[in-house]
Amino acid sequence: MNNQDAKISFTKNLLKWHRNNERSFPWKETKDPYKIWLSEIILQQTRVEQGLPYYLKMVKLFPTVQHLEKAKEDAVLKAWQGLGYYSRARNLQAAAKYIVDELQGKFPEDYDGWLKVNGVGPYAAAAIVSFAYNLPHAVVDGNVYRVLSRCFGIETPTDSTEGKKTFSVLANELIAKKEAGRFNQAIMDLGATVCKPFSPLCNTCPVHENCVALKKNLITSLPIKGKKILLKNRFFHYIIAENENGFLMEKRKGNDIWKGLYQFPLIEAEKFLSPEKLILHPALKNISLKKKIKLKASEEFIYLLSHQKIHAKFFILFSNNINTENYIVIKNTHLKKLAVPKIIEHYLKNNIH
Repeated sequence: MNNQDAKISFTKNLLKWHRNNERSFPWKETKDPYKIWLSEIILQQTRVEQGLPYYLKMVKLFPTVQHLEKAKEDAVLKAWQGLGYYSRARNLQAAAKYIVDELQGKFPEDYDGWLKVNGVGPYAAAAIVSFAYNLPHAVVDGNVYRVLSRCFGIETPTDSTEGKKTFSVLANELIAKKEAGRFNQAIMDLGATVCKPFSPLCNTCPVHENCVALKKNLITSLPIKGKKILLKNRFFHYIIAENENGFLMEKRKGNDIWKGLYQFPLIEAEKFLSPEKLILHPALKNISLKKKIKLKASEEFIYLLSHQKIHAKFFILFSNNINTENYIVIKNTHLKKLAVPKIIEHYLKNNIH
């Protein structure tokens, strides 16, 4: 079979398989661009199983783009809490403001229009216009990279400029022009349920007859990623300082992780400091006006991000003279209503009632 025939066969067999094996999710049952857009932003860098409850929560809290546009940022971040990559939530609300204010509440109806929306890149734009309007733009995510690299024997690294172009061109050649949305759903479903990263179900795969990786025993080596992610270790010392009015908190600013979320006063260092050394830290002297203070350290909490490994300990400060200047004082009963990083949420759940 020549290459062109192989491509035609791939698309035909994939669509035939999908009619009996489609995964069911609420965003697949609608043509509403708002809900499809929400799902695409939520599912960026998030597994479907993890993203589903967040999608349902966001649709309930912000049923229209106008509701999302009017919401307070804290409310949006709280609804997003635990999903990570909080810039997605901030971009989502910025995009809602753009759609309401600049586009009079009307969603773009083409690929280029969606690329102008905050937080929407080539992948999300292709997904939205194919699912909402059936426009022939192929989506290329991790599942698609895996299916195409194995089936067509592509050894170009998926994270290289050349690789991204190669896979995008191929996916757009394969897409069924009249069933663009279904094709995109089908190839993603195939990657998620059959052509899995480990132990793929090759015997039940609808395109296995022409799969290069299966014929050449390359299943475990494809797809190829070129870059290795180096994890940066960071050491956080959270200070639990409380007076009669509540706990000291601050809002994260700048362009660092967790921007806009609340946290206990934080001291970051190149490694963990002992309570004795932490007591001498200038930042701690600004929190307690007493020279004689005590600190009690918690166990270590670890949280993995895509490029960072956060090591955190919580230190209970014993002092009867807390300086609230430069901090927000939050009552115990309101702590769990704040949008906080997951690592603080875990601490609150088990230690503050």
